[in-house]
Amino acid sequence: MRYSQIRWQCRRGMRELDELLLKYFEETYLAAAEDEKTAFHELLALSDPQLKAYLMGGDETGQAAKERIIKQMRN
Repeated sequence: MRYSQIRWQCRRGMRELDELLLKYFEETYLAAAEDEKTAFHELLALSDPQLKAYLMGGDETGQAAKERIIKQMRN
């Protein structure tokens, strides 16, 4: 997937999600390991309410790579 396509997927309907996703993408994504890149793509495929529950509500994904990304986004 191209950089511009991934960046576009980071733009959601909620400002809070936009900011968290775009910050991770612009600051961390390119240097991330392949398993984290895959996990990030899986997060982007989620609905906004589910993504919000993970990023802001404290719900757990049950997958280590996703949890690492979420932890980075929260900090």
